[in-house]
Amino acid sequence: MIASLARWFDSRTRAAAWVRKALNHVFPDHWSFMLGEIALYAFVILIFTGAFLAVFYEGSAAKVIYHGAYRPLDGVQMSAAFQSVMHLSFGVPAGLLFRQMHHWAADIFIGAIVAHLARIYFTAAYRKPRELNWLIGLTLLVLALANGFFGYSLGDDMLSGAGLRIGYAILLSVPVAGPWLAFLVFGGTVPNAGTLPRLYAWHIFLVPALLALLIGLHIAVIWRQFHTNYPGPGRSDKLIVGSRLWPTYTLKSIALFLAIFAVIAAMGAWLQIDPVWVYGPYKPVGILPGAQPDWYLGWVEGAMRLFPGVNLRLWGELIPEVFFPGFLFPILVFAALYSIPFLDKLLTGDVRAHNALRLPMDHPFSTSLGCAVFTFITVLAFAGADDVAAAVSGSSVIALRTVLRIVVFVAPALVGAAVFVLCLALGKPARGREAVSLAGESERDHAHS
Repeated sequence: MIASLARWFDSRTRAAAWVRKALNHVFPDHWSFMLGEIALYAFVILIFTGAFLAVFYEGSAAKVIYHGAYRPLDGVQMSAAFQSVMHLSFGVPAGLLFRQMHHWAADIFIGAIVAHLARIYFTAAYRKPRELNWLIGLTLLVLALANGFFGYSLGDDMLSGAGLRIGYAILLSVPVAGPWLAFLVFGGTVPNAGTLPRLYAWHIFLVPALLALLIGLHIAVIWRQFHTNYPGPGRSDKLIVGSRLWPTYTLKSIALFLAIFAVIAAMGAWLQIDPVWVYGPYKPVGILPGAQPDWYLGWVEGAMRLFPGVNLRLWGELIPEVFFPGFLFPILVFAALYSIPFLDKLLTGDVRAHNALRLPMDHPFSTSLGCAVFTFITVLAFAGADDVAAAVSGSSVIALRTVLRIVVFVAPALVGAAVFVLCLALGKPARGREAVSLAGESERDHAHS
């Protein structure tokens, strides 16, 4: 019956040839190529858990009196949004599990994108013809960062409220366009009745739609192009070794999805994250000590803490100190990241198409530069929690911040120099072996494992 149905379908669509070709599509076997799939499957789990949460969440700033299952907050005035989050956490069966799974999946989604982009950078997979892939991947990261901020702001607790105030101040600091940008994103001065509904719409409709569109485009471009592969025996710019889509790669990919789902479910069940009942409902006059954003925005927080207080007035416009570390610095970072494929082509003069990846130790300068920048961002992320570090260590915040202002420049220089020397030591024999192995390879258009 299945065979008859397949023949009936093929006689009308002529899809058999295309399906056969698709099933024979070859994918590289190296584990690092799975980083992108981890991000994809985390996104699927985000959609699944987010749909569940959307059934119970109420994105409203209307004031209510809480009389729910969490007795310590009984009789406390709060927003309807915070009350719905409390109901999700304590009144909905498996609600807290889904909340924490959603939050952990968001962290893993962004972490997997960052790791995937790092793999692409250190292996120079952004070179021709994959410049578009790099641009799409970076845009995915920007949207994921924005949606992560929108998501944890929806709780309307003290922690998310502090983040909203900071985000509002950053946008408001932009010369000329600041008030308009702040109104576009937050609906006016924070807090206001329109902020939560607006962020909710951005979080569940606009940004996820853009993410899904870009993920689909990214997969389509990768499918259309020749896959990259690491240099070695049997591999070159026109020769790839790997697994066919069916059955090997499909079963491997399904197993990876199930493993990721199991890990995120276990984290949601056993590892507490974002306990809004501890923070309490948002109060504009309240202060929450030790408040930090999620890890992926900690570097921006750290930059604002370490940057010296400088207020400028240019052409009659006040440029407050928060503008430079909070807005201009992230813009410059991502502008530099977007320009990497084109700067590489400009500096090396290499305009050829590449399918064989470049080993990190074979290009010491770019590898050491990437490690130095990663160290710089890591120190900034640590600085974003300097008050917590000072409280734990019993030291002074001012003293720790002074030390970090030195370390943020010294540590990247030391790491970059060490990596450069290490690459020089490891790269020479590796280049020799690569030259020998590639010299005996025959050039073919495509090959299976």
